[in-house]
Amino acid sequence: MSRSCSEAADLAGDELQVCWLGRRPYVETMAAQQAFTDGRHGETRDEIWWLEHDPVFTQGQAGRAEHVLAPGSIAVVQSDRGGQVTYHGPGQLVGYLLIDVRRRQLGVRALVTAIENAIIATLAGWGIEAAARADAPGVYVGDAKIASLGLRVRRGCSYHGLALNVDMDLEPFSRINPCGMAGLAVAQLADLGAETNMTVVRETLTAALVRELGYGEAC
Repeated sequence: MSRSCSEAADLAGDELQVCWLGRRPYVETMAAQQAFTDGRHGETRDEIWWLEHDPVFTQGQAGRAEHVLAPGSIAVVQSDRGGQVTYHGPGQLVGYLLIDVRRRQLGVRALVTAIENAIIATLAGWGIEAAARADAPGVYVGDAKIASLGLRVRRGCSYHGLALNVDMDLEPFSRINPCGMAGLAVAQLADLGAETNMTVVRETLTAALVRELGYGEAC
């Protein structure tokens, strides 16, 4: 799978590589994450893959069929990430965090919190007050969800990650109960007067993730 990658040397030394994949089908990218994780060894550098997906509904391991209300022509794909059903589509920034969490001495809860905090800090830089919720992973602006999280940890390494709504068609979210929550409102940066340039958003969020995950510091 082709990708454009650069070392985040100015942010994290040689610990992290950041890749832009462009627009990709979900199934292909999930398989690539699984292959990367299975092929890792103790010296494999951590990576963050940024991309947008073709329109797709994905069911996490806790997903229930009744939360998919009317998918229409959009495919529903079973995923091995945590969580329930969500939607991915163009205009949504997806970040996959391929991290050796055992090497970084991170528990799953600490990883989730770090991702949430990075998103919250990024939004705060654009004047948006956002927060996490103890009962439902993700980031919310008021009662509306602007970012979803879903992870898998295997062999001490994480994959899957986050999805931040930037400037997209939100209508497909009305065809599901997002994250298993009936009537959950969904927000995006474009409706909040925030930055919507995908390059700027991903670079800003990458810097926040590097800080929150402690790259460049002693593990």
